[in-house]
Amino acid sequence: MYFFNYVDPYYWMILVPAMLIALLAQLNVSSTFNRYARVGNRRGLTGAQAAQEVLRAHGVHGVRVERVAGKLTDHYDPRTNVIRLSQSVYDSASIASVGVAAHEAGHAVQYAQEYGPIRLRGAIIPVCNFSSQISILLIILGFALYSQPLFAVGVVLFAVAAFFQVITLPVEFDASRRAIRCLGDTQLLDQEELRGAKKVLGAAALTYVAALLVSIAQLLRFVLAFNSRRRD
Repeated sequence: MYFFNYVDPYYWMILVPAMLIALLAQLNVSSTFNRYARVGNRRGLTGAQAAQEVLRAHGVHGVRVERVAGKLTDHYDPRTNVIRLSQSVYDSASIASVGVAAHEAGHAVQYAQEYGPIRLRGAIIPVCNFSSQISILLIILGFALYSQPLFAVGVVLFAVAAFFQVITLPVEFDASRRAIRCLGDTQLLDQEELRGAKKVLGAAALTYVAALLVSIAQLLRFVLAFNSRRRD
């Protein structure tokens, strides 16, 4: 089946460039984080302390801050109301750690203030998980059997899963905006340190843009390949 091997021209023309961009975005966020992970902040504020300060500044209470294994595995879990920070962020007093921790605290603030996009994202997670699991199977079957209905349903479900990434963009940008504004307003970081934190969070945001680009490229590849086969 040429669609799923190297003969597929759309794989190389559309998907590979998007994947290379995503790889560059990942390398950039790792490089930027590592750069500012070596730069301490003047107050000696750790990531865990920064998260607590951001929560306190927004009047958000009852959110725990815990360590989690791994690198750049930091996240906020709304189900348990816990901010989980990786070891390199939780105890570190670097500019990078403060920025990342403040960003995750920004997500907790979003939930506390019932920020619309994050509520929508949470509501559609079950649908998107189902769509992502079954869409590729239907697309493969539709292509193999040359069944336009099967293929169409698969594409629609894949688009639904991609919609999750669309909703993720404003959520992530807003969390970073809240973090930087709070760090500046409370003077937890000075202006030079804020610039470093912005670079870290900006690099992280680009990975979400790149992931969306890959999904759009994959969707376009599916449609073009199916139409090409139909013409043949």
